[in-house]
Amino acid sequence: MTVNYGELRKGMAIEMDDAPYIVLEYEQRKMQQRAPTMRIKFRELTTGRQVERSFSGYDVDFKLADVERRSAQYIYEDDNLYYFMDTDTYDQFPLSADQIADSLQFMVEQIEVDLVLYRDNPVAIELPITVNLEVTETVPGVRGDTAQGGTKPATLQTGLVVQVPLFINQGELVKVDTRSGQYLSRA
Repeated sequence: MTVNYGELRKGMAIEMDDAPYIVLEYEQRKMQQRAPTMRIKFRELTTGRQVERSFSGYDVDFKLADVERRSAQYIYEDDNLYYFMDTDTYDQFPLSADQIADSLQFMVEQIEVDLVLYRDNPVAIELPITVNLEVTETVPGVRGDTAQGGTKPATLQTGLVVQVPLFINQGELVKVDTRSGQYLSRA
């Protein structure tokens, strides 16, 4: 099945050069009396590398990649391989650290993710939009430090460092946006 540039959406799986890609960003430009140009940022699912390409004209069609998404749970890490269990069939799938490098800072045991399979082989995971992580290290906030809401750095259980409000203390659970890596609220 193919889609044209007007039907293209962020997160869509496209097949180019015999490899699956996920659309990260796209931008269309139309100048007077010229065909439109489109700049698209992709992430290759098998290697994790990001690619930016430009296309021009109205006749740009993309082939949809044959990817399948399954609900899975992260269970453990062993020898630089991360194991995920399909929540329906209980099958286990290993992925290397290279395949999920962008997601490692949000990974805690038992987290529910979408496992992306291409031609029945696991190639990537998709995290939920938010995750709850414990603050393992932060300096105590002092009352009266700022006139407006201030922030301070906090190290979370995965090693991720985020800016949190002064009232957040060590041991608390915070909600973090996996797309931007920013603090959202207390959990």
